[in-house]
Amino acid sequence: MFKNQIGGVMRHSVRSLMPALFAVAALAGALPARAQSYPDRAVKLIMPFGSGSASDSIARIVADGLGARLGQRVVVENRPGAGGNTGTAAAAKAAPDGYTLVFAAPGPFVINRSLGGLPYDPEKDFEPISLVAKLVNVLVVNPEKIPVKTVQEFITFVRPKPGQINYSSVGLGSSQHLAAAYFDIVAGTQMQHVPYPSGSQLAIDLVSGEVPVSFQLIPNVSSQLAVGQVRALAVTTKTRSKALPDVPTMAEQGVNDYESYAWFGIAAPAGTPQPVIERLNREIVATMADPAVQKRLIDIGVEPESSTPAQFRAFLAAESAKWSAIIAKAGIKLN
Repeated sequence: MFKNQIGGVMRHSVRSLMPALFAVAALAGALPARAQSYPDRAVKLIMPFGSGSASDSIARIVADGLGARLGQRVVVENRPGAGGNTGTAAAAKAAPDGYTLVFAAPGPFVINRSLGGLPYDPEKDFEPISLVAKLVNVLVVNPEKIPVKTVQEFITFVRPKPGQINYSSVGLGSSQHLAAAYFDIVAGTQMQHVPYPSGSQLAIDLVSGEVPVSFQLIPNVSSQLAVGQVRALAVTTKTRSKALPDVPTMAEQGVNDYESYAWFGIAAPAGTPQPVIERLNREIVATMADPAVQKRLIDIGVEPESSTPAQFRAFLAAESAKWSAIIAKAGIKLN
């Protein structure tokens, strides 16, 4: 009797679970199907900086190439504010379906967490997809105010003048600011930081000699370099830049254990399905290998890059460790 009762209960339990089991099976089957049809509409790429900036130009070139490969438009949406935190925070809250991506940059993904609290967690709230570009810093000087031609001459000129030589950047925690602060640590110099709200006034004051030194991104000073209004002493990467092949590296001029550059990548909100991440990575890598895309980037002073999601995640962790230590050693704080 008890066996019959137990058997009846088990049959009833299985029957009651069947709808839920079918639902789970249907969902499991739907995920690959959705990934296979992805994307079936336009994809939004949040750019956490203003239009017209160097990063915005890079994002639009990459978006054009990626959209062609995906078969859907990749629309760049500018959401500037708080050093890139505003747009990045919006991306962190977006639906994890692959239709909202973010243009990842050093400030909102690495630097800003060492300068104050963030409304998101760069590690937990995003799925890194791929690096896309490296933007080299170049040490430039006003040749009349800083009459030197090599990095060693520059160090010799600046070192006896602590606090007297000013350098410019586009803001606290920018790649230009950190490149110079890092240089001070390595070279034993003590320069004075002068942040600017925009690159246009910075360039004017660099040419006039008002602020005669800058660790600038190449696109921001390419026209001034072309006509000799400023002089390039060195690029801040381990290898020479394709945009400035005649300008030596810091290492070539005796400044070792020093490298600084801006970089950019693409990430998605955490929880985005893995097949979608894999598809996006595959198409981004192919986009960055496209000769037409590479030429457009190199022409504006940008080095094309790509990576696997795992490589990008490891890169972010290494950058965070590196710059948090440098920021602490340099004593950089928000005003």
